[in-house]
Amino acid sequence: MGSAACVSVLIPVSLYFLQVYRQRKRVTRIRGPQSPSWLFGFANTVNSAAIITDLYEHWAIEYGPVYKVPHVLGLSRVILWDPKAISHFFARDTWLYNQTPFNKAAVRTIVGRGVLWADGENHKRQRKALNPAFSSAAIRSLMSVIHDTAHKAMIAWDDEIGLNQGTNCAVIDAQQWLDSVGIAALSHDFGALRGHVSDVVHVLNAFSSSSNVSYNLVTLAQNFPSILKLPLPRIQFAQKLNTIVGEICQEMLSRMRREKESGGIEQGDRSCLSLLLKAEESAESVGLTSQEVLDEAKLLLLAGFETTAELARNQDVQTKLRDECLEFGPNPSYDNLTNKLPYLDAVVNEVLRLHAAAKEIERSAMHEDVIPLSEPLRTADGRFTESVCIPKGTVVVVPLAALNCSVSMWGPDAKTFKPSRWLEEDNGTQGAKETLQGYRHLMTFGDGARMCLGRLVCVGGAVLFVLVRNFVFEMADGPGVQIVESLGTVPRPRVVGSAEAGNVPLRVRRYEG
Repeated sequence: MGSAACVSVLIPVSLYFLQVYRQRKRVTRIRGPQSPSWLFGFANTVNSAAIITDLYEHWAIEYGPVYKVPHVLGLSRVILWDPKAISHFFARDTWLYNQTPFNKAAVRTIVGRGVLWADGENHKRQRKALNPAFSSAAIRSLMSVIHDTAHKAMIAWDDEIGLNQGTNCAVIDAQQWLDSVGIAALSHDFGALRGHVSDVVHVLNAFSSSSNVSYNLVTLAQNFPSILKLPLPRIQFAQKLNTIVGEICQEMLSRMRREKESGGIEQGDRSCLSLLLKAEESAESVGLTSQEVLDEAKLLLLAGFETTAELARNQDVQTKLRDECLEFGPNPSYDNLTNKLPYLDAVVNEVLRLHAAAKEIERSAMHEDVIPLSEPLRTADGRFTESVCIPKGTVVVVPLAALNCSVSMWGPDAKTFKPSRWLEEDNGTQGAKETLQGYRHLMTFGDGARMCLGRLVCVGGAVLFVLVRNFVFEMADGPGVQIVESLGTVPRPRVVGSAEAGNVPLRVRRYEG
């Protein structure tokens, strides 16, 4: 009886160790840099965009287009730089590759269980319900609202300048002008054009300025998601952000539901919020629940909080853009903005290339996977392989911002703001066109099932068209001022030396012609 018991235990244990042995034999031993710290690895370095952009490419040259980088508590992340490997990854996003437990908890805290949080069939259902709100037809129908918002901004800027008759200019914090996304996307006026600063702005800025101690604990939470339940400053800010944005969106949804019941919403209303409500009414298997509608509205609101000061720092580009916009005429359609104004399109593309809102995409492999490569990779044991086998649970990263600034893909001036690279007479995008598969060969919007829904809105440039025709803007503290992005789930720009994130002042004056 004892022998039989021993055999019944020995067999499954032996099979388990045999399985582990076979898996280790299959898994590719890839190379990577040595860890500077067992506790944090390169976790804190990864969150410094200016440093990690160069490091990612340097490591790809030294260790090959797929390599591992030490992370928290001695664990590693696998970085994909090979274009074939990246395409393989995006083709399986939300199915084979899911959000890490930490990311799911963080996203749920900030914007709820919407499309950004969901995976698999749940993500597919929510995405299907949201697609009509971001189609070309829907964006075209928003153009009159976006143009109206742009002209309101023009009038408000003109009034600000009028208050400073001695200097004929005004210092304006462009980061706080939120009406475009507020009115166009969600039918909500944040009042920025009347001098009102939204509570959302205050919380976002505080969220990005919270202490390093809190940040280090949140970094450790990537291995211990339960840390997110502690009353840390960054977590409290995230919860407050969720509450404030949720209240705004709930009020807007309730108002629009009441208007719809009373017939107050126009039949042709194509705002994103109106289309979200239509998605809520769809068949149960496809449509969104009331909570999902609220969570999607919160995500749309936060997705619009980005800006840049590139034109203020590059006066020659600003002048050339202004000349094109003045020559075209006052009221371009959506198709005009994307097809008839090549330099405006080039400027917007270049801004999106250099200032990706998401710096990288991080996923966890739900099963063992074999990732194909476009070129042979030398492994840690000196062999060469045309594919990489990774075990279940591996954290895989696509460094979006670094790929957008890669010298090997964009040329030696990859980190320079150069809109002309997008024009036909310039070959500055040739390398990227041959390797990157993202929208317009940019990694800014990601790719695959999770490609950014709002990419068509971002590329329009309608507000920029109106403002650059009427104003000349420059950095308030001079052209040499340095702007960096604060750490955080929602990166916020700030001028070096300023304690407050989200503070990018521009000196604006009327264009006299």
